[in-house]
Amino acid sequence: MSDGEDEFQDAQESLPRPSTMDLNTALEDAKKACNYFFNNDFLSAKKLLEPWADTSMYHSLGTSVFACLEAFLTFEQQSIAKAADALKICMNVCSKHRRHVTLTQNIGKMVKKTNYDAYTIDEVHAELCYAESLLLKAMLTFVEDETLVSFVKAGLKIRTCFLLYKECLIILNTRKWENEMHRVHFESGVRMGIGTFNLMISLLPGRVIKLLEFIGFSGDKTFGLQELESGYNDRRGIRNVLCAITLLSYHLIATFILSHNDGDLDWCEKALEQELKDHPDGAWFLFYKGRLEFIRGNIQNSIEWYTRSWKSQNLWPQFHHLCFWELMWAHCAQQEWDEALYYANSLAEQSNWSRTIYHYQQATILMMKYPNAKGSDRDAINNLMMQAPTFKQRIAGKSLPMEKFIVKKSERYFAQNKNLVLPICELMFVWNFFRVIGKRTDLILNMYQIIEDEEIRLRNSPKTEYQADNEALLLLIKGACLRQMKHPLQAEDCLKRVIQYEKQIKEDTYMVPYAVVELGILARDRGDIQSAISLLEEAKKNYTGYSLESRLHFRIHTSLMELNSRKLNGNCAVKKMEFTEIEEATEAIFDELITKSAGSDDSKL
Repeated sequence: MSDGEDEFQDAQESLPRPSTMDLNTALEDAKKACNYFFNNDFLSAKKLLEPWADTSMYHSLGTSVFACLEAFLTFEQQSIAKAADALKICMNVCSKHRRHVTLTQNIGKMVKKTNYDAYTIDEVHAELCYAESLLLKAMLTFVEDETLVSFVKAGLKIRTCFLLYKECLIILNTRKWENEMHRVHFESGVRMGIGTFNLMISLLPGRVIKLLEFIGFSGDKTFGLQELESGYNDRRGIRNVLCAITLLSYHLIATFILSHNDGDLDWCEKALEQELKDHPDGAWFLFYKGRLEFIRGNIQNSIEWYTRSWKSQNLWPQFHHLCFWELMWAHCAQQEWDEALYYANSLAEQSNWSRTIYHYQQATILMMKYPNAKGSDRDAINNLMMQAPTFKQRIAGKSLPMEKFIVKKSERYFAQNKNLVLPICELMFVWNFFRVIGKRTDLILNMYQIIEDEEIRLRNSPKTEYQADNEALLLLIKGACLRQMKHPLQAEDCLKRVIQYEKQIKEDTYMVPYAVVELGILARDRGDIQSAISLLEEAKKNYTGYSLESRLHFRIHTSLMELNSRKLNGNCAVKKMEFTEIEEATEAIFDELITKSAGSDDSKL
């Protein structure tokens, strides 16, 4: 660079920044920041937004979004406080730009429609930005404070936010837009907000939805998906990529955990193809690609994508932890215990999300690696089981259901002479991972073999006061395994035997309603819609107060929505599974496995 160019550069850097920020420039900067962020250039995104965060609503909102993402990923008080400060500034900035309505005008709105053409373009966008910041503030309130008053405040914020989004939808549809891009960016935000609300509420159990609808919320899943897809399809919109993230999270995470069906994997494939063109090294989309491959049963491919996501950036170690979690389970699915243990250890050492869960997972993987652990290996398992309950935490004023479940299991380990029955398989069942393993014949057969071996071990072990619990657990995961193997008759027999243990079970009462739901899904699979509905309703109404109850209620709700929709549409005569053909197709493999197992037992004798 010449001396003249040096002087020019110095002069440029010394120029004072403009005193005001216009909306067009703010939108352009926000779009650039989004692009930086999803290409892992977090520092450039921050550098672009922060100088204007105290005056420009889009710069302030972007700064708040990034701060909240960090807070939600870490749950660290310092990050939460930083996000709260950013949101306080953002809401103040948005309030300054919003149209100030007098009491008389508010009363007038009840009898006369508002003329949104009278709003300036800044006032219109301020309404949307304020709604988004209010939603983020409500979500953060659940994390930062555990008092009842705070929960009430958060609920009121969410309701106000929802009403603001509804008003923004009216603005979108009634206002005469002079600038096309102002409308496009506004529309992408409205579609994202309305779509996300409808989608989230639709996932809640029926009795909760009725209460929310009574106070003005709506929860239409189809409408929610349509709105989000509409927001995503116009790639010009500033929130287009956020619509993509929301949809991918729904189809690849929420649907997987909260239902017995896959999300729209074909849509995810197309969206990820496009996003990975735009963000080839973006940690988020590499992660979702790994998740897509995992759900499809392409475990090794998923490991490669998760690893790429993990190694694509180093500024956010919290995102590494998401990848470690997925990599741990991917290796568990393939029974690669050394690799699974590496990621379990990494989580326990580096992440603060749930050390109770992490310690228990370390212990259960060690139990698979060393089935007859002695000496230092047994000491390591004992120490992890002893430590796990000490890290139990409260989030949003409540204990995490999975942590409560694990505390009971850790206590049971010592009550059963330092032993548990296939705890890692039990975790895989409650996390819904059998659905993935079931897509690979080799993996599901390996799982079945482990269960068979454990049945033999339990049969030859001294009986304990938890004998019924242990036998019922093996029958539950065996029945779930057989359902994935397309052996409905054997699966049904195992699951019905679990229910017969109901009065004998000492602690693990969750197994009975979970078995009833598995029977309901079996009925659905064979096309018996009415029986499936009856069984799911039975599980919902007849059982209460058991571990992981809410998780099961979510799955019951989503299954009932699907089944009632089929019934309503006169589609009870859906194509039934040809079970005789399925049985014949897999019977040879199944019989061979049983024969090998029997031969192995004979050789031991």
